[in-house]
Amino acid sequence: MILVFGGAYQGKLDYAKQNFNIRSVSDCADTAGDSGGEPDFSADAVCGIEAFVRRCSDEGREAADFFRENRDRWEDCVLIITDVSQGIVPMDAGARAFREMNGRLMLYLAGEASRADRVFCGIGMRIK
Repeated sequence: MILVFGGAYQGKLDYAKQNFNIRSVSDCADTAGDSGGEPDFSADAVCGIEAFVRRCSDEGREAADFFRENRDRWEDCVLIITDVSQGIVPMDAGARAFREMNGRLMLYLAGEASRADRVFCGIGMRIK
């Protein structure tokens, strides 16, 4: 698995398409009704994973547990997630819970990835 991460609107998907032979993309922000809200790992790349994390946080289930339990489904994918850890810590408890859960998932995915790239202003930097 290749992990691509970075801030919102930094060109993560375009970067991944230019560098990793991606033919099909599944967007977690678009899958709320199609697959029960779960990511579609049949695509070459899965983006918007933070939308899945938001749903998990709202439902009180741990996103990283889902990825651990389904590792065989995504091990050949490019996973693209927005890093929401920068900036001011939200005052709202729900927003903080989402932010923390997203961070836990990113830690897990980075540990499992064969490669991890951070994208900023459309420029990727391989960090693993």
